[in-house]
Amino acid sequence: MAPNFGAKKVTLKFLSEHLGLSRTTISVVLNNSPIASTIAPHTRERIFQAAKEFNYKPNFFARYLNQGRSYLIGVLSPDLAEGYDATLLAGIEEFLVGSEYHFFVASHQWSEERIKRTAQLFQERGAEGVIVVNSDFFPEINLPLVRIGRSAGARKGTSLILDNHAGIHQALEYLVSLGHRKIAFIKGHEGSADTEDRWKAMVTAAQELSVVIEPTRVVQLEQLGLRPMGHLEEGARCAQRLLAQGGDFTALMAFNDISAIGAINCFREADKNVPGDISVIGFDDVAEASMIFPPLTTVQQPLRQMGETAAEEIVAAITNGPKTQQIVFTPQLVIRKSTAALRKRTPVRARRPQGN
Repeated sequence: MAPNFGAKKVTLKFLSEHLGLSRTTISVVLNNSPIASTIAPHTRERIFQAAKEFNYKPNFFARYLNQGRSYLIGVLSPDLAEGYDATLLAGIEEFLVGSEYHFFVASHQWSEERIKRTAQLFQERGAEGVIVVNSDFFPEINLPLVRIGRSAGARKGTSLILDNHAGIHQALEYLVSLGHRKIAFIKGHEGSADTEDRWKAMVTAAQELSVVIEPTRVVQLEQLGLRPMGHLEEGARCAQRLLAQGGDFTALMAFNDISAIGAINCFREADKNVPGDISVIGFDDVAEASMIFPPLTTVQQPLRQMGETAAEEIVAAITNGPKTQQIVFTPQLVIRKSTAALRKRTPVRARRPQGN
């Protein structure tokens, strides 16, 4: 059982005097510095045992002052509550847990002002690098940078991008193979890193597959007012608008899975059967996509892999210097139960009057 030192904090100096070792040696071992492997295994074991026995907590502020290093990475994302961001963060954490780096996360809810303030905060808190998720705008900062998603303003750093054209073409081609021609679309937010590229992919695929994109079948995700609205609610609102604009469609392609799920909920409330009346395809393949009813057909992004790669690249940029490069990931269509062949409607014929 560890000794009770009350409120007194166990310091590096205390451990040094207790073990008869220099503070530098103890710090090198506990911080897992590269030269720690040169210290005898028996000595390393003594240090770890003492740290555990006395419940020693390293003073990271002192470490920053002594080494000029924080080992902190800032992560900026639009909305931490959605499955897309959560899966990416899981990948980032998966890689960093085996390193000496830690990350802290902030969301901006599509506000450029919040993005600017957060960029400044990252620098003030001593972040050594920044990962930006799905945000087209980010100010110039003097730190290594990795972006997840396309950005028109990405002039330096590493960008991890998805081949949207391949994913969209797979999805639209599949709907066409099921007999659908009257297809509705939910576009992404303005400012979302992939919105315009994905929409260009949609227009190109529609032309190649002879699908006419009618203006009355196109709506866009948007935040209204100051209260943040989840993509689930936004998707439902988009579906309501599509139905109000005539509802003349047999399939829907949504910008992401969460808005697709919101749309399915709206269709259900409007007594529309999915996929009997309307087939629905999402994008991302978040965890919720396979759990809803019916399970959602979607374009799968390798989100966890992208998160791990982002973490690996930012650590490499901090260690070896930043690069300007693009890393492209290929999506895959995952077919589930929210899509079906177009139901052929049998015309109703007038009954012939019976003779006497």
